[in-house]
Amino acid sequence: MKIPTIHGLIDRRILVNYRVDAAVMGRVLPPPFRPKTVRGWAMGGICLIRLKHIRPRFVPFPWGLRSENAAHRIAVEWDVDGATRQGVYIPRRDTDSRLSIWVGGHLFPGQHHRARFEVEESADRLDVALCSDDGDTRVRVRGHRVENFPSGSVFASLAEASAFFEAGSLGYSATATEGRYDGLELRCQHWQVAPLAVEAVASSYFEDAARFPAGSVHFDGALLMRGIAHEWHGRADLCCGGNAA
Repeated sequence: MKIPTIHGLIDRRILVNYRVDAAVMGRVLPPPFRPKTVRGWAMGGICLIRLKHIRPRFVPFPWGLRSENAAHRIAVEWDVDGATRQGVYIPRRDTDSRLSIWVGGHLFPGQHHRARFEVEESADRLDVALCSDDGDTRVRVRGHRVENFPSGSVFASLAEASAFFEAGSLGYSATATEGRYDGLELRCQHWQVAPLAVEAVASSYFEDAARFPAGSVHFDGALLMRGIAHEWHGRADLCCGGNAA
């Protein structure tokens, strides 16, 4: 898949994070991916992102797409030509944009699913929920911005968490073709995250006991980003056991 460079604004992005038993996560991941770990834990989560002014680089400003989106992500490593790469594997994408669904795999990577989003927010408080039309995905997170990094995370500090997720800028999304993954790289004009104290969280994906048996997955924390100018750059598909096509 070859997509044009897309740019716009990350109006709001919540990274909802779970730590998962690495052996269990290894069974969830398709080849060629394996878990990237932090202190022995695999890291998965959901990116809840509102995008504004999204358009190909050649399209003049004020036109652009606005949408609410969710991407389930797992931090991964894989090998290509003897070198280890890192990024995220994205098994599921949901959006409220019919255009994104229509051009999924062409202008945007991966298969997109239609979902309804309910959002209530202020400068410091957020409540975001989604339910997909096919009934497979339900997510909710409610919380408020805080100054200090909450305790209980696998990460020792906000700086450590920020660096980990910034390194996951290259993502590969599942497609309708088994064994082929659409590549996309996120480049932010500047990278800045704030800690989010979570009051309530739910995820049909990470709470699925058939996928993650009891005791193998734990909510780890959440991070917030706002007002980030960015670009999406298409990358070569990954297929056939890890060779770039």
